[in-house]
Amino acid sequence: MAQGYRQTYAAAVKDPGAFWLAQASKIQWHRAPSTALDESRAPLYSWFPDGTLNLTESALDRHVAAGRGDSTALVYDSAMLGTVSRYSYSELLGEVERFAGALQARGIGMGDRVLIYLPMIPQAVIAMLACARLGAVHSVVFGGFAPKELASRIDDARPVAVVTASGGIEPSRRIEYLPAVAQALDMSGGSVRDVIVSHRDGFGHALAEYTDRAENWLDWEEIAAQASPAGPVPVPSTHPLYVLYTSGTTGAPKGVVRDTGGYATALAYSMGAIFDVRPGDTMFTASDVGWVVGHSYIVYAPLLVGATTVLYEGKPVGTPDAGVFGRIIERHQVTTMFTAPTALRAIRRADPDGGLWTAHDLGSLRSLFVAGERLDPDTYHYARELLQVPVVDNWWQTESGWPIAANPLGLDNLERKAGSPSTPVPGFNVQIRDALGESVPVGEEGNIVIELPLPPGALTTLWGNDQRFIDTYLSQLDGYYMTGDSGFMDQDGYLFVMGRTDDVINVSGHRLSTGAMEQVLASHQAVAECAVIGVNDPLKGQRPVGYVVLKSGVEIAADRLKAEVVAMVREHIGAVADFREVSVVSALPKTRSGKILRKTMRQIADGKDYQVPSTIEDISVIEELIPLLRPGS
Repeated sequence: MAQGYRQTYAAAVKDPGAFWLAQASKIQWHRAPSTALDESRAPLYSWFPDGTLNLTESALDRHVAAGRGDSTALVYDSAMLGTVSRYSYSELLGEVERFAGALQARGIGMGDRVLIYLPMIPQAVIAMLACARLGAVHSVVFGGFAPKELASRIDDARPVAVVTASGGIEPSRRIEYLPAVAQALDMSGGSVRDVIVSHRDGFGHALAEYTDRAENWLDWEEIAAQASPAGPVPVPSTHPLYVLYTSGTTGAPKGVVRDTGGYATALAYSMGAIFDVRPGDTMFTASDVGWVVGHSYIVYAPLLVGATTVLYEGKPVGTPDAGVFGRIIERHQVTTMFTAPTALRAIRRADPDGGLWTAHDLGSLRSLFVAGERLDPDTYHYARELLQVPVVDNWWQTESGWPIAANPLGLDNLERKAGSPSTPVPGFNVQIRDALGESVPVGEEGNIVIELPLPPGALTTLWGNDQRFIDTYLSQLDGYYMTGDSGFMDQDGYLFVMGRTDDVINVSGHRLSTGAMEQVLASHQAVAECAVIGVNDPLKGQRPVGYVVLKSGVEIAADRLKAEVVAMVREHIGAVADFREVSVVSALPKTRSGKILRKTMRQIADGKDYQVPSTIEDISVIEELIPLLRPGS
């Protein structure tokens, strides 16, 4: 393993306080911290407890002050509208100052919560940064969430304001936001005073329809035009920057709390150490600001280091075709791209040879980062051969806020291994433990855990419920954070994440990973993507069942495909897997962030009660699968 990475990782483990204080010195503080870690409330830890800062000063003001105000900060590329607009650092700072001033004039200040319910438009970035400028706590909810889900988050966060727009644009429809917001407010407890609406043309509902409601419904442009620019409000490092609700929650929402100073420090560090992004580079993260990837690597991290960030409104295929990512790379001279394996598989399915993508000039691209779902080796090789740049699998969670494991291009360009997100990132002490908390031998699968304290940037608690945070993540193994994922470390210290712990199945007493079986299925030349679940079996306990989506234009007899993939699983995993069942489906059910809903599929197959997560991208996919998952239903 390369020396630069080894030394850095060892330094972070040996003396995390000194390591992170050194990193903290690279962002702008009002009062620089002298203490790295507050352990007085362990297992609730706080980073840089005596430091104060305003994150927007590091992300905007300091670049303008350094003479880089004319550099491009934000590119808004809307495939839905066919438009592109750019904001320099000076222009973006001005927009943030004005909208922060508008919020301030409405009495919104430090500690107040603001719920942001917006599509992928510049106002989403501006609203987040405006909240950070005032010390208000933003909570971004994915635009288009159903009123019930929106209401549950309002009731949990108790925001004083909702920032929204007329609606969002999908390839086949327009989604009206204002009726959904009004319905959610009717269902919630009444904390919201103001609803601020950014107007978009082409929607059926207008602000004027809602002026007789109990809340104040206000026009974004009008109140921003009347406001005085707001300066940055210093906050403690430990002050919450945002609350982000995890996808697929049932019952009470689970709001991940991110602090300000630790998060800023970790993101700035990650941009250099992991992503190798510098001032003047352009980062295109094909995600949504409603997800943690969007928070970290569309909004905050690129701006913290003075790079250009691309905000994309569209899909990887269908807007207009599977070559849109190539167009964006060429048009905006993207140096670093970040997307999900699901997007790559969708592109491959629609354009198996990648000709639509590579028809564009991709010469500016230095690296492609991939996270959000397991990156199977076949998709990894496809992307690497297509783009001819390093393809960096990285693994993390909403809770961690930034990558737990990745190939750190800014420290060392380590060897990459297909199927692995490479090595733990400095700051994350990752270990593999069994159900009793004992260390697992090299190469054997177990629970992936992280020794406490978690590094800066990770969640500090759950909103309004410290005990739930402890019970959910910290109580199973003293001194460790439970990731909920299973995997193993190889002899070189590379981590292999095989799936959620409940995706490890028991077949006739043998514990087997459905993730390993998926890797085998995905390597078949006809398969675009797949899922394997374990269903209850009265004789064997559980049995694995596979569901595959074929590549576009590929035709293969179902019996032949079944025979071939069954033989492949037998060859690579063994007869012990007892893999015999596979079905071809038109699509797999996923969240909007690209995660396949394996748990929901398993619950349906086992005849259990199930709840379709609010984050599902297309509920009709589940409906079409039910006859296969639960025959006779």
